[in-house]
Amino acid sequence: MSELKFIVISGTTGVTENCYIYQWQEEMMVVDCGVGFPDPEMLGVDLVIPDFTYIKKNKDKLRGILISHGHEDHLGALPFLFRDVDVPIYATKLVAGFIEDKFADYGLKPPRITVFNPERDAFAVGVFKINPFRVSHSVPDGVGYAIDTPAGRVFHVPDYKFDWTPVDGRPFDIARAAMLASGGVLALASDSLGSTTEGYTKSEKEIETKVETIARDAKKKILFTTISSNISRIKQALNVAAKLRRKVVIVGRSIEKKVEIAQRLGYLDFDKHLLILPKEAKRFRDSQLFFIISGSYGQIGSALYRVAISDHQFIRVSEDDVVIFSGDPAPPGSKDNVDFVVDRLIELGVDVHYYDTQEDLHVSGHGSREDINTLFGLVRPKYFIPIGGTIRHNKAYKRMAMDFGANEHSVFELKGGNILELGENGAFVLPEKIPSRSVMVDGLGVGDVGNIVLRDRSVLATDGVAIAVIELNKDTKKLSNTPDIISRGFVYKGAKESLLKDAGFALKAELERMKELDQKLARNVAADFLERYFNKKIARRPMILPVIVEV
Repeated sequence: MSELKFIVISGTTGVTENCYIYQWQEEMMVVDCGVGFPDPEMLGVDLVIPDFTYIKKNKDKLRGILISHGHEDHLGALPFLFRDVDVPIYATKLVAGFIEDKFADYGLKPPRITVFNPERDAFAVGVFKINPFRVSHSVPDGVGYAIDTPAGRVFHVPDYKFDWTPVDGRPFDIARAAMLASGGVLALASDSLGSTTEGYTKSEKEIETKVETIARDAKKKILFTTISSNISRIKQALNVAAKLRRKVVIVGRSIEKKVEIAQRLGYLDFDKHLLILPKEAKRFRDSQLFFIISGSYGQIGSALYRVAISDHQFIRVSEDDVVIFSGDPAPPGSKDNVDFVVDRLIELGVDVHYYDTQEDLHVSGHGSREDINTLFGLVRPKYFIPIGGTIRHNKAYKRMAMDFGANEHSVFELKGGNILELGENGAFVLPEKIPSRSVMVDGLGVGDVGNIVLRDRSVLATDGVAIAVIELNKDTKKLSNTPDIISRGFVYKGAKESLLKDAGFALKAELERMKELDQKLARNVAADFLERYFNKKIARRPMILPVIVEV
């Protein structure tokens, strides 16, 4: 007799790149298709995506893709997979809007998306019968899935928590989930990220009160930042601004697009007179303005980063302005960037409220231990599969499942490439594995950068590199002379001299715009500026290596 295969592409040893396969005989279905973020040592890498080798090899068996919610680590890799496959995608309305926008970003035609209502709809994806149900998370319109397979019903519940007062007013649909679980559940694959955190995860609702308290005391302009897909948090910021009669300015391309999508689809509802354009802000007093701005991870070149280095087109901050970070520096390598932005803002005299100030300005979207126990009690599966966490989270999840009554052999800590078979004879991890590696995306190249290339980039620093030698006067904190640009391996000899000379003069003009320069600011500005400069001039992006010399 055939067995159900649950195959992990990625997402069980890290919190990103979520991608899983359900397969029965000659039919298979994918759940989630997310990106990861490069580690600091992945020089020049833009994104990390799952290894689609097995899916592409078996694309004739693929019947569809289910997406659970609107975060990048669950949907961001779809455009890369759809270079090789073309199947229906199933998602809620807001998530469908985000997916269409993601494909437009890559210049791809919109995919076939079936939009469902998780409160009432059921549908088939090949041999699999799907009953979605609403869950609470930090972005609206998230769902879990009850998947009927020939081997039995499986619950697939990625990021969730039990928030009874969510911002969108739609809590975890516990009644529908309980009804779907009442006939018995073969297996539960669910979020393990909160398995090391005691208690229940707090409600998102509490954050609005915290933000309002800070905002009421502000005498000048307010800048509020969160991740662009966090529509619930953006809605809370809009609510606070409306209460305080401040005009809202949305700043940053990513956040502008997400707000436009959410408003168009009915997930953000506010007075049209509340918003003004960035260029209109100068008509209002600082005490009348509330900016919602992108750059909560401190990304170099983001709107908030440019504000922090006094380089934004419309916004300047000064003493007693307020900046509110509503989020943790979560992706790998982002904390250093956020720390830099925070420090620069504080140097400018700004009142910064961020993750170290212990003001509870961020609440996790992931259920803690009591949320996980609640889900265990609701579903009562025969087998348990932790997903969406690291190895330590999966181990803690396993101990929780065993405390709940599971035996050691009914909890499966899977890694990328593992195949779990479930059926009448039990559940077993097969000895063979499918291909599973982190595929690095560098510009237009997908998968052509590996560990050897990364090592070469780090050690050699000669090929494909522009070295900018910048002399700073440590007393005046100004540029001493025109930077020297030295290149290796990215431009042919005939064009080299004039291009690099012109780049040096252009970089000098850019650095002289800064009021004061220190080593870190000069390094960041030079890297950001030269990357854009060479891309514009010759459509190439060499590694930029600024060398700062204090004289």
